[in-house]
Amino acid sequence: MDQPLYIVDGVRTPFCKAGSGLARESAADLGTKAVKHLLARTGADPGCLGQVVVGCVGQPAGDANIARVIALRAGVPPQVPAVTVHRNCASGLEVLTHAQQMAASGRGEVFLVAATESMSQYPLLYRPATAGKMLKLSRARGALDRARSLAAFRLRDFRPDAALRLGLTDPTCGLNMGQTAENLAREFGISRESQDGYSLHSHRRAVAARGRLREEVFPVYPDSANGAPVLVENDNGPREAQSVEALARLRPVFEPLRGTVTAGNASQVTDGAVALLVMTADACEKYGQLPLGRLVDYAYVGCDARRMGLGPVYAMHAVGLRTGLDLEDADLVEVNEAFAAQVIAVAKACRSESFCRDELKRKRPLGRIPPSKLNVNGGAIALGHPVGATGSRLVLTTLKELQRRKLKRGLVSLCVGGGQGAAAWLEVA
Repeated sequence: MDQPLYIVDGVRTPFCKAGSGLARESAADLGTKAVKHLLARTGADPGCLGQVVVGCVGQPAGDANIARVIALRAGVPPQVPAVTVHRNCASGLEVLTHAQQMAASGRGEVFLVAATESMSQYPLLYRPATAGKMLKLSRARGALDRARSLAAFRLRDFRPDAALRLGLTDPTCGLNMGQTAENLAREFGISRESQDGYSLHSHRRAVAARGRLREEVFPVYPDSANGAPVLVENDNGPREAQSVEALARLRPVFEPLRGTVTAGNASQVTDGAVALLVMTADACEKYGQLPLGRLVDYAYVGCDARRMGLGPVYAMHAVGLRTGLDLEDADLVEVNEAFAAQVIAVAKACRSESFCRDELKRKRPLGRIPPSKLNVNGGAIALGHPVGATGSRLVLTTLKELQRRKLKRGLVSLCVGGGQGAAAWLEVA
């Protein structure tokens, strides 16, 4: 990549399960808090920003172009433009690569990128027919006309669809994300026991990493209904008492009769936000910044939506062709834990000669991902997956862990709803 982008610093809110500590905070509220904290922490002059880029999947109807709303509320000057990006689960990585593209084309040298999601506040949606009846009622004139309009309503008109459910269902293949994970479990022979075992491993690692992860988390005083805010300081997804026995008692969610994917071996539905300050090499020198690390290169790819969980494999292959780097060159590897079955399938596909030959047209496998390098601080099964924000968290967590361990290079990847994959190589500065 001709113009590497440097990540100077980053922060994030705690990640909280939907309906819990951050439930009353909108996506704009969470993003604004993250951006304000980052600007205060770094002392960066927001007037020097080339652009603010924010990723968000469930963008609130009342906060159109949420990036602009966040930027202005955080004190960024009005003359600095802002844009919202959306690549489903990879939106938090897209903000970084979008900034890199702008820097490479000479459209700025300092950018503030953020990613935010309030899955607690995903709305309930009424059917178009119901909306039509409501519109007709609003236009009714006189008691008789209003009575006729009201009489047209039926019970089904008052059964809204959850936007969260709709958003997690792929309209092109008709499967929800959990069903695509079930496909991979069958294709790669992944048992329920191995999925639950992986999930327990994620929780144990996340619990053990609490002290380290606190370095990237700032405390939040969320909005409170009774005027008495309660400080939220930590991720609340990791369970210290998690056990294989407890996981085994959970029933399959997506395929009740023959399935293996449960709420315990899938990522948690979560609220949270991340903000990163990024610069070109010249800007780092100009402003005297010592960055955490740099974005080396990245790739986005498409794949079969019914096997969307394999997206990281295709993306790792694609970015490897661009950089000449292989899995063995990575000191740390992050594969977002959308589902335990999906992470296990990615690891199996990477080391499979037949998969890499037939699907990637490679002469040899991508390689083995050692468990000691994979998701070392736990992942979305324990920490949660605020879909628009996770990609940025992976970048921040990986760079801080590389520095902490005095290592050099990390590979982060995500599967993406709709049948895509994303992968990026990072290096410490």
